Amino acid sequence: MGKWRYGVILDAGSSGTRIHIYRWLNSDKARAKASSGELQSLPVLETDKSWTKKIKPGISTFGDNPNDVGPDHLEPLFKHALENIPPGEVANTPIFLLATAGMRFLEPLKQKAVLEQVCSYARKTTEFQLPDCDLHIKVIPGETEGLYGWIAANYLLGGFDKADEHNHGKGHHTYGFLDMGGASAQIAFAPNATEAEKHSNDLTLLRMRNLNGESTEYKVFVTTWLGFGVNKARKRYVEALLQASPEAEELPDPCLPSGLNVTVEGKPITPGSDEDMGKKPHILGTGKFSACLSQTFPLLGKDAPCPDKPCLLNGVHVPAIDFDVNHFVGVSEYWHTTHEVFEMSHKDKAYDFHTYQERVEAFCNQDWESIKKGVENHKWGKKVDETTALEVCFKASWLINVLHDGIGIPRVGLEQMKSGYNNTKAVLGHATDKGFLDPFQAVNKIGDVEVSWTLGKMVLYASSEIPAMPAALAVGFGSNEPGIPSDFQYAGGKYIPLSGDDKDTLFEDSPRRIPGLLIFLLIVCVALFILCGRDRRKTVRHKVRHMFSRGSGPLKHRRGFGGKLFGLGTSPSYERVLESGEGADNFELGEVDSDNEQSDSSEGSRVGRTSGWATPQIKAGFEPAAPAYFDNPVTQGAGLGLSPPSVFNNPMGRGGLMARTDSRERLAGSGHRSRTGSPSRMRSPMMTPLKESVD
Repeated sequence: MGKWRYGVILDAGSSGTRIHIYRWLNSDKARAKASSGELQSLPVLETDKSWTKKIKPGISTFGDNPNDVGPDHLEPLFKHALENIPPGEVANTPIFLLATAGMRFLEPLKQKAVLEQVCSYARKTTEFQLPDCDLHIKVIPGETEGLYGWIAANYLLGGFDKADEHNHGKGHHTYGFLDMGGASAQIAFAPNATEAEKHSNDLTLLRMRNLNGESTEYKVFVTTWLGFGVNKARKRYVEALLQASPEAEELPDPCLPSGLNVTVEGKPITPGSDEDMGKKPHILGTGKFSACLSQTFPLLGKDAPCPDKPCLLNGVHVPAIDFDVNHFVGVSEYWHTTHEVFEMSHKDKAYDFHTYQERVEAFCNQDWESIKKGVENHKWGKKVDETTALEVCFKASWLINVLHDGIGIPRVGLEQMKSGYNNTKAVLGHATDKGFLDPFQAVNKIGDVEVSWTLGKMVLYASSEIPAMPAALAVGFGSNEPGIPSDFQYAGGKYIPLSGDDKDTLFEDSPRRIPGLLIFLLIVCVALFILCGRDRRKTVRHKVRHMFSRGSGPLKHRRGFGGKLFGLGTSPSYERVLESGEGADNFELGEVDSDNEQSDSSEGSRVGRTSGWATPQIKAGFEPAAPAYFDNPVTQGAGLGLSPPSVFNNPMGRGGLMARTDSRERLAGSGHRSRTGSPSRMRSPMMTPLKESVD
């Protein structure tokens, strides 16, 4: 086990599967390098843009042909992972495939068949750590996805580790999280103290662990709206158009640019098709954005029954949101639709409702021919093609309705905050410079790291690998109850000690050097023993018999060939470190050297009660025992730093010709004591930790 730990997560969304690779320092290494402040923080995870890869379409499209999901879909993703993870660490790397909204719509039998094929293919073609397919390869509920996203956003923003720098008032220092993909939307936030007490039964208890082994707990509200992603919302919208005019051949749509004719599926009408011949209805764009906002509003379901008040969308209960302290970041479609078209020239600007709506109206009220010319001239950027331009007006109206009429985000630029929030500027400054203190900000990356729920999952996993302090509870989440609730979802990681070869830089390149070096020393010493002559061999044999005939006591080394080989002075006495007991508990090795896209979005983006974790449930108050498949016992320090046995020590005294033959009785009787410069009075330089090279 090397100093780096790796983890692989495949985000199987509705539009495609995106693989993410993360790495973090082994907890022993991280703790040895950490400052006092860093010890009170979560593990530091790293990733790289090149470690991410997406394949389209989603795995839900293999429902009728599950056998094809491996060779046609997963093969390039697994190949990508194997190209970026050191071969020696593959077997130690856990892999997860967590499916979101696309697979949630698939009927159970087809869903099961696809997941079984994913597991089978992964086990046949890779050596990744995959002990339990039911836990590592599964469909996760939207609540789980939302909670992971909340962890990722606060982890990157510093809401966990730097509470003083993110004081939003009323003792609140975390950020809310909004995610919208193609099929579903999620919200996750920590209510203020009043709402948290009032709705305690609705909250999820989340527990993580800092590097020093201490637990941290958060109470988060998480919910999901299935069918409220942009693609599903568009589908519901078109169905409403058809129901409103069942006999019409042409359906006017203010959410499409004027002059654009498409099928009800949003595809171009081809000559000779049923739509072209008038046998099937088609959609005609009229390009009136204000009318589009009005017609998409009913999709929010604001009039749906609310059995547990308060509710936001479609009768789903959500505690009241205090926007004085709850500042939200939005990912996936919240970013794509607010920035990729309308913010190309100043993409880091904070979200401003007034300015945003003006830009949307100016774009969507154009006719289709003008928009096509703008696309051809890259007026809105190289990423904006005709399909993006065709869809963006409906998406923008849907996001505006969800944010402001659905969730209730204040319309910065039009509405005043209750606390006198300063919003006098028409366009707010850079979101990052403002510390994300606006009611809502759309983000894609924070500190060059993409805000993905997959990061939140892996932060939780890495956190669970840290050895716990006494009385610290398990890492994971579940119902908001003291201790370990019955539905607690364990994070699944296990403390893995740093292996012996990584603790000594002399041998860290290859563990084979240790036995090889010992064999080499043995051969050299034997050769010298043979060449030293009969008298010297006799003296050595005498000393060996003399040494083993004495009573027990600390083992002592004199400077012999081993000391000369490594340029060492005298070799002092040392006591063996026991493998267990008091001595072992206090033994500390020197530190070692080391090196260091998301939900079901239609374009790819960024958590409930279930997850892909493999640690079994145990009694409250204890970290669960890891299952056998994580067991990887390592004997630490075996054979490291030991000079050759005293049988090979130089038998020559200070005269250079004869060895001392004073008996133990004579020495004892004369009260002989070692001189200050005697080898037995010094510490062994072989037990001094080797210096490391600078990382």
